[in-house]
Amino acid sequence: MDIQTKKIHFIEEFLRIQNEGVINLLDAVLRNEKNKLYKDSLKPMTIDELNARIAEAEKDIREGKVYSTDDIRDIFKNRKSE
Repeated sequence: MDIQTKKIHFIEEFLRIQNEGVINLLDAVLRNEKNKLYKDSLKPMTIDELNARIAEAEKDIREGKVYSTDDIRDIFKNRKSE
């Protein structure tokens, strides 16, 4: 059985559940597993990678490629209204 078929079967079974406790348990398992996958995907930077990012940021500052706090607020305010 492929993953799409498994997901459809799972959803069909989930929709038949009438017990809120079981639904809460499945929700908690889903959130915990998603968190684990996310944490497992994180990888610390090496010192060389960190120094390269710092150098790039300093270059951007010298070249004026920066935003003010007000600019950032406006960008996010406009995103909310879309």
